Amino acid sequence: MISSAGTDEHPPLTVIEVRVLGSLLEKEVTTPDNYPLSLNALVAACNQTTSREPVMRLGEDEVTHAAVALRRRALLRQIQPVGSRVTKYEHRLGETMELSRRELAVLGVLLLRGPQTPGELYTRTARLEPFEDHADLERVLEALMARTPEPLVARLPRRPGQKELRYAHLMSGEPQADAPGTADEEPPAPTRRAGADGDRVATLERTVEELRAEVAALRADLDAFRAQFQ
Repeated sequence: MISSAGTDEHPPLTVIEVRVLGSLLEKEVTTPDNYPLSLNALVAACNQTTSREPVMRLGEDEVTHAAVALRRRALLRQIQPVGSRVTKYEHRLGETMELSRRELAVLGVLLLRGPQTPGELYTRTARLEPFEDHADLERVLEALMARTPEPLVARLPRRPGQKELRYAHLMSGEPQADAPGTADEEPPAPTRRAGADGDRVATLERTVEELRAEVAALRADLDAFRAQFQ
């Protein structure tokens, strides 16, 4: 079992390792035809501008280094399909940490987007693993917090001015406190129309990013196929 808080042998995951794991968890469900991911596709997934907080600009070397570290901890598998020269990557969180699809969906969204409220998680996990209602999702959160010997999720203190509690993953150790000046600031409530438009734009942007990741994976596989005849 991998300790979520980290040990001398296995320190907490870095932000890049977290992004790699979260991206693999997501793409396993959203782009199954291209999973496991080639390095190019994995880099593209890590660098998406939607469904990622914060947005990153990682290079192949950084992603490869993170993949090697995750493989040493049995959280990632590196494979080379028969007849292909392309190395591909898949996560092993489910088998290594004995997590269900529902737990993987919640953990994956937390890895990709940081601390979130149950309402945010309910909306964002819908494309990975649907939940019946908020109470159903919160039961999964409770199970992740109650795991032994180490919990994988923690409930954060309520921020001033906010009604809902937030939850964070513990794969990188204890969550960092909010930066000074941000906790007390409550963003203005959007109008109903603006919220609806924002949801549609976010959906379109997410679709575009997923298509880009698929194209990147297909291009990498095509290049590898061509290389076999050169």
